[in-house]
Amino acid sequence: MPFQIIRNDITKVKADAIVNTANPLPIVGSGTDSAVYNAAGRRALLKERQKIGNIAPGEAASTGAFRLDAKYIIHTVGPAWVDGKHRERETLRSCYANSLALADELSCESIAFPLIATGVYGFPKDEALQIALDEINRFLLQHEMDVVLVVFDRKSFELSGKLVGDIDEYLEEHEFVYEAERRRYRTTSIACPKPVMYENEHEDAICCSLTDMSLEEMLDNRGETFQQRLLELIDESGMDDVTVYKKANIDRKLFSKIRSKEDYNPKKKTAVALAIALQLDMQTMEDLLGRAGIALSPSSKFDLIITYFVTNKDYNMYDINAALFKYGLPLLGA
Repeated sequence: MPFQIIRNDITKVKADAIVNTANPLPIVGSGTDSAVYNAAGRRALLKERQKIGNIAPGEAASTGAFRLDAKYIIHTVGPAWVDGKHRERETLRSCYANSLALADELSCESIAFPLIATGVYGFPKDEALQIALDEINRFLLQHEMDVVLVVFDRKSFELSGKLVGDIDEYLEEHEFVYEAERRRYRTTSIACPKPVMYENEHEDAICCSLTDMSLEEMLDNRGETFQQRLLELIDESGMDDVTVYKKANIDRKLFSKIRSKEDYNPKKKTAVALAIALQLDMQTMEDLLGRAGIALSPSSKFDLIITYFVTNKDYNMYDINAALFKYGLPLLGA
């Protein structure tokens, strides 16, 4: 997928460009900087880094990658956090924007970032994450590149306290309701289920007409496929294909496959991602997913988190994926 969050050591990630949180002076710093030098080859990398000289905070420069599984190391200098009133946020945004621009200039197809400035520089982790997501999102809406945000451990990854609290409350509330329904169901006799009663004649007529059909007739009248309904919704949204697949965090090849195959059957995370990109309400989303044989379950934490964001009309794919990563769940996209 164009954007991923993974837990790993960035020196072990394969990408065209590996971003290093560099010391502003041409010397080996601590943390990620030291790890990158050690993995790439300390003496050779330092010699090339010294040719660049000083790097100002927010700026970026490149060297070869030496022993890393990459073509380039992009060195960027993050801001040391003081109090948020010394342009720390603007400088951090520049780190991501300038690194991405340089990777594009170098014709990179992939780039891996650490969470810049969240170590010894002390930038608040939740704010640093949000800035990273915003800048990567902004770049990928205009460019084709695989971007990986590499998190060394769970301690270095923080969502805003309010968002985590709201999601936790939502999960607890709905899991409680689900368990209550399960207990009620177990104590209810199912030997003689009640017939379904319709409140309007139209639904009753549909039911009768379907039951009067042969299997062949029912298959001929099965309705629109996932692909057909998706393309209708894209037309209704006013967005073009490129905007939709970028917002859905899927690549052009997969989207072309979906568009060309009427009977395409997507994976759940792909179907949900497209629904999020189109900013569908819950009813329309469930209808679209149902055409691919996909349902949202009240017993699934993944499904509940998706439902939380949709019901709150928050369709930011990067925020949703950050939340899914936080809870150890698969990310949306493909």
